Amino acid sequence: MSVNVSLLPILETERLRLTPLAADDAGHIFPLMRDAEVMAFWDMPESDDPDMVANIVAGQVAEMDEGKAVYWALRPLADDRFIGTCDLSEIDRRHKRAEVGFMLGRDAWGQGYALEAMRAVLHYAATRGLRRLLARTHLGNRRSDSLLEKLGFEEEGLLRGHVLRDGERRDCRLFGLLL
Repeated sequence: MSVNVSLLPILETERLRLTPLAADDAGHIFPLMRDAEVMAFWDMPESDDPDMVANIVAGQVAEMDEGKAVYWALRPLADDRFIGTCDLSEIDRRHKRAEVGFMLGRDAWGQGYALEAMRAVLHYAATRGLRRLLARTHLGNRRSDSLLEKLGFEEEGLLRGHVLRDGERRDCRLFGLLL
């Protein structure tokens, strides 16, 4: 199923505009993905390779074109600067479920942007007929755990050794939300 990416929704909140991710957003995402602190709880470490980041973003745009995901760039309405991303991925229309995720640059931490953006994503997911959302965090990522709990997600389990990063297995917490 091919989707016209230009028809994907632009979501607005009180302070944010969420626009569908485009290939040229890779230049904005690269500084986030090269920041070790931002990437501390991701499946991959920080990267100094802009081509790798461009390939990741190109893959995400392709997923959107196939109707498998929606990735958004986050920008405050006040100044339109890029502050991060959020997404609905692994969309399974048959079972009416998807996974959610988010990434913000450090300068946007602690200001409630992720909570505000994710509330808009949850609303969008519900209007699209999704009835279950999943999220996964690396063990120790208290900020993301707390955000998911504020959104009503409940911890559903521990995925032991779920991710191989830097030669070590990492445990992940699994969260779920019924809409």
